[in-house]
Amino acid sequence: MKPHERQPQIEAIIRREGEVSVEMLAARFDVSAETIRRDLGSLDALGRVQKVHGGARRRQLIREPSHDERRTVAAEAKAAIGRRLAQSVEPGETLFIDTGSTTLAAAEPLAAIPNLTIITNSCRLAERLAQAGSDAAIHLLGGRYGADNAQTTGVAVIEQLQVFRADRAILTVAAVDPDQGAMDASLDEAQIARAMIKGARTVTILADSTKFGRHAAYAVCAIDDVDAIISDNQLDKAHREALKARGVDLWT
Repeated sequence: MKPHERQPQIEAIIRREGEVSVEMLAARFDVSAETIRRDLGSLDALGRVQKVHGGARRRQLIREPSHDERRTVAAEAKAAIGRRLAQSVEPGETLFIDTGSTTLAAAEPLAAIPNLTIITNSCRLAERLAQAGSDAAIHLLGGRYGADNAQTTGVAVIEQLQVFRADRAILTVAAVDPDQGAMDASLDEAQIARAMIKGARTVTILADSTKFGRHAAYAVCAIDDVDAIISDNQLDKAHREALKARGVDLWT
């Protein structure tokens, strides 16, 4: 049996059983333990299962830590993503930008681009842009205030978004999977992102490589709805190839 035939069966067993050992799988498929470890490594890289010592288990949906904790994770990668985003933005564009540590890292590079219109629910982003000397017309959406992320959410924000149209929706997410799409760990934030997508001509996802192979509870959009993903150089080959196969532009 070839790996591409065996690995979906392994994934199905793990989903059914919850957690399995290398030895059990090796006996089940009559192959060596090393072969099973390679299979599990491939499935783990694609986010299908989670490797653990001696075997693998079902992946759990992630729960994101506080903003301050997220800000320190992959900080250099997020700064590079912010610079790459700014290189792709044309003067005069209208942008929806949601709340996140990665979009916040893009504030200073975006501030150097003239004549932007930016619609956002992130108080920190609006403040950071102003501090960096941006001449953008910034529309800060009003709604229920969340102190941790310094953001507004809720029905009021979604209703306000309906009166705007944008060239691009620039979004951060908690998880990306080439099959499952973009996901968030917050229902409120997922709802804001979906409203921004609805009013934008194109969708750009900012996601460092740690976001891939994870799953979160709330769907943002399908991969087919994403025009471009900006990530970092650590993104593995399997995910690069999967995104290419789905027609998504990947910028690193």
